[in-house]
Amino acid sequence: MSRLIPVGNNKKERNITPVKRNDSIDKDLSYYEKLFKKNGYKFTMQKQMILLEIINSNIHLSVKEIYERVKKNNVGFATVYRSLKLFNELDITKEISINNISYYEMKIFSSKSLHIHFKCSKCNNVIDIDDKNLNLEYIKLNKKVEKENNVEVNDIDIMFIGLCSTCKMDKKYQE
Repeated sequence: MSRLIPVGNNKKERNITPVKRNDSIDKDLSYYEKLFKKNGYKFTMQKQMILLEIINSNIHLSVKEIYERVKKNNVGFATVYRSLKLFNELDITKEISINNISYYEMKIFSSKSLHIHFKCSKCNNVIDIDDKNLNLEYIKLNKKVEKENNVEVNDIDIMFIGLCSTCKMDKKYQE
């Protein structure tokens, strides 16, 4: 049975230098600081605030939503935008584009590294579908594509679009 978890890339060619993982990654930003430094970037307070908003969020956030959460700390919209671009470049976050709006989720050390997205066409909520059986099929599909096409798949986006359970119920009651 699927477990639905609500959550609501254009990369430069660059060698990203990984660093050894720290177990308390979500609470301790030292891993990210090392990652930034190894790749020649500063890990400013603004970047830390932006990253913490994504880490602590239980929904996918747009640039505007992140900005609304950090602007009280004198973080500008352009800073949010540039930071998110850098987070994607360093493989810290993943950008999901829906109807020309980019949403962001953690990619590095995510507890849900393999999952499928579902977008409700009525309320626009984005939901992570986290199902062990589907994840196995996801891996099989990935391997099949690599083998049959002689390619290496580094990332995959699967987005289902339809009505979420709440909107489906609303529709049922309206009929």
